[in-house]
Amino acid sequence: MQKSDYLAQTVEHLDLTTFDARPLMTAYGQMAFQARNLARATDIYNRMLADNDCGIILTLAGSLISAGLKKAMVQMIEANMVDAIVSTGANIVDQDFFEALGFRHYQGTPFVDDNVLRELAIDRIYDTYIDEDALRICDDTLAEIADSLEKRPYSSREFIDEMAKYLIAHNKGEGSIIRTAYEHGVPIFVPAFSDCSAGFGLVYHQVKHPNGHLTIDSVRDFRELTELKIAAGDTGLLMLGGGVPKNFTQDVVVAADILGKEVPMHKYAIQFTVADERDGALSGSTLKEACSWGKVETVFEQMVFGELTTTFPLLASAAYHTRNWEARSAKKYNHLFRQAVAV
Repeated sequence: MQKSDYLAQTVEHLDLTTFDARPLMTAYGQMAFQARNLARATDIYNRMLADNDCGIILTLAGSLISAGLKKAMVQMIEANMVDAIVSTGANIVDQDFFEALGFRHYQGTPFVDDNVLRELAIDRIYDTYIDEDALRICDDTLAEIADSLEKRPYSSREFIDEMAKYLIAHNKGEGSIIRTAYEHGVPIFVPAFSDCSAGFGLVYHQVKHPNGHLTIDSVRDFRELTELKIAAGDTGLLMLGGGVPKNFTQDVVVAADILGKEVPMHKYAIQFTVADERDGALSGSTLKEACSWGKVETVFEQMVFGELTTTFPLLASAAYHTRNWEARSAKKYNHLFRQAVAV
């Protein structure tokens, strides 16, 4: 088989407007186990959307965009269902920005000889294939953006803004998370920014410019998101997966307290995960546990233990069609840090 034979069928992105999951959530609410947990999580998310004083933070971990969830997230941004995003670098750079440049992810199989894929420059995420040659172009584009900017420290949010500006200037990225979030004043934070294609691109940038180069200031990331929490007051978390985005977002309550600012714990919190809490790892730690750290209130919190390509779209569709978002005021938290473009 040739490379083109493996990269033949693209992953297509789910559209929230094409199905209404509200009847299913009503039925799930009368069942048990994770069905009822998912129904309660949907109710909590609807409460967040109806609470106009609440800022909603979406966190992303795992390979979500490559799996076909990009359009759903873009629709949520456009519908004012998300006010800030905290993500792994892979979702925002290797996957969303990658597709914004015109590349795609492809349907594959885990039952394949990975040595063959490596020889063909095909990367695999379980049953999804990525063209490594295209990914290198993504890396080089990040270096090109860095080369064009003032050589100083940037927060990841600030650099992602520059990525959005690049897409707009080159007439690319319609329907991408990066561009849509920028145009709607929704800040994106990637606290482990170098742990993705951005890292490769920025390493290349720094090697080319040893005497003066751009850096990413992760402490500034933390400070900016803490400032967002202070400005927002009441907040709700919709966490897809765990990892660094989960911890980073929960920690801002403690950071604000250390700065002498009284802020409430996160008022609402939902987490989708397949991780187990018994090994003490972060991704499986419960939201009730987070309460002991002073991060999350326990009145409106819900863990959903299930693979989120099958669970999250149901919650998002049900909330979209409930339409509480129609009465929400746009928070445009990126105005805290820069002047958002007009929309």
